[in-house]
Amino acid sequence: MMTREETTTAVLKDPQVLNESTELMNGSHAVIRALLAEGVDTIFGYPGGAIMPVYDAIYDYQDHVNHILVRHEQGAGHAAEGYARLSGKVGVCLVTSGPGATNLITAIADAIIDSTPMVCVVGQVAKHLLGTDAFQETDVIGVTMPITKWNFQITSADEVPEVMAKAFYVARAGRPGPVLIDITKNAQSEMMTKPFKYDFCHKLPGYHPRLVPKREHVEAAATLINGAKRPFLLFGHGVKLAGAEKELLELVEKTGIPCASTLLGLSSVPVNHPLYAGWLGMHGNYSTNRLTNECDVLIGIGLRFDDRVTGDVTRYAKQAKIVHIEIDPAEVDKVVKAHAPVVGDAKEALRMLTPLLNPNSHEEWHAKFKELDAEEEEAITIPELSANTEKIKMAEVVRMLSDKTKGEAVIVADVGQHQMVAARYYEFKRNNSFITSGGLGTMGYALPAAFGAKVGDPEREVVAIIGDGCFQMTIQELGTIAQSGLPVKAIILNNNYLGMVRQWQQLFFEKRYSFVELQNPDFITIARGFGVDGHTCDQRENLSDSLDKMLASDKPYLLEVIVEKEENVFPMVASGASVAEIRLR
Repeated sequence: MMTREETTTAVLKDPQVLNESTELMNGSHAVIRALLAEGVDTIFGYPGGAIMPVYDAIYDYQDHVNHILVRHEQGAGHAAEGYARLSGKVGVCLVTSGPGATNLITAIADAIIDSTPMVCVVGQVAKHLLGTDAFQETDVIGVTMPITKWNFQITSADEVPEVMAKAFYVARAGRPGPVLIDITKNAQSEMMTKPFKYDFCHKLPGYHPRLVPKREHVEAAATLINGAKRPFLLFGHGVKLAGAEKELLELVEKTGIPCASTLLGLSSVPVNHPLYAGWLGMHGNYSTNRLTNECDVLIGIGLRFDDRVTGDVTRYAKQAKIVHIEIDPAEVDKVVKAHAPVVGDAKEALRMLTPLLNPNSHEEWHAKFKELDAEEEEAITIPELSANTEKIKMAEVVRMLSDKTKGEAVIVADVGQHQMVAARYYEFKRNNSFITSGGLGTMGYALPAAFGAKVGDPEREVVAIIGDGCFQMTIQELGTIAQSGLPVKAIILNNNYLGMVRQWQQLFFEKRYSFVELQNPDFITIARGFGVDGHTCDQRENLSDSLDKMLASDKPYLLEVIVEKEENVFPMVASGASVAEIRLR
């Protein structure tokens, strides 16, 4: 995965990009030239009336940019997210006005909360029609203002180069996120009044994200850490975004501090590393949750302390001094009060912090984690992986997949029980190997995101793990995958339920199952109708061969595994509970 610095450098040094023209061009061609100047090689989109001039311009640049026709605009957004998450580049979407724009909203909301860089170019009715409720007119600027880092409406062709340059800068700079550019149809069609000239944006007035933290803040953090008897380090998605995995390992190996991951931080540290304690959150590991409320210094790096990590925040780590390393100052002190806040890029902060820390081992503290890990192993992990139930258990599928791929595949998980099982039982050995919808929890995310990830890095093995409910939300993107021919692999863990909702109804609503049982279609027949091969596995003795067949395919492949219908995912921190109250059953 490329860091922000590497991405920017690659763009600026690309000798094949022509940033100036002596001839006048229309706004649509200026849009495509701007994308090429930024090094964009892939666009995920869907044409329509208000964006048609830009699509006409793409026709002239087919040898320079790969446009991928999705089957639904939400699919374009999630594919762009997957592309960005794996490649480290900015994902780009191109859609039309009205329903085209509103269909993109879910993906934009997903990208803002998970810090995924995207630039969404959206068509709009002509300038003179704005505000008249013209056909397919929607105030997309007003609609997306709360869920974008920045948005802007272009009404003149001359605005295109400057606005596009700002869009890519904002999407990448500081904490990454989505930017939306709304371009009126007249601005696409009219000629610019001056030749095209693309000046890369390096800064914006009033927008100055801090990358290098203040020295005195780093020193204050080091003082707290050096004085700790029971330090605990939590890392999140910010470590991946900063490309700081190496720096993180250097810190924990020098200090001997146990470290744990948020859901989106998974794979930043190999699961077999002796200092890796597991992952945090509602269905995270027993030890990592319990001991959060026993550490004396809690170090958070690149995470938001969201409610899935903290549980009842009024009872979260009250005994500990908090060190919070975070690039977005708005996140510092928002949920958890930091005793030593460090605002800056995680890589820069860790480079400054590690030399100030004392070597240590914290052997007695590690022993407490191992003791609780043994309890979880006996109560949950061993029974899950050595089940003698009639139906296959989800954990068996994920662990066997992990073994067969040696923990090096890119796992793209949808949202629900299968997501938690994937996080628990896939043994990540390689950096940047887990992609999922974290903050928004978007069902339907995985299929298009897995496709986008495969486009972003065709050399990596990409496997989507999806529930039967989630799969039906974006099932049409099988058509996109089939048309591309890319060997995206997808596993449906089919229990004929909306599994996570059913689990909550069982545990907290007296097993009153209200509208959670699904009458599913024949997924394999549907996949074949799209041109994607696949098969169903419903017997434990066939699971190994089924996974081998899927992984051996050089084409898109769908494996449906019929799993136990009413299994629950544990450990679990109930809603409103303290992390120390995590339950094994």
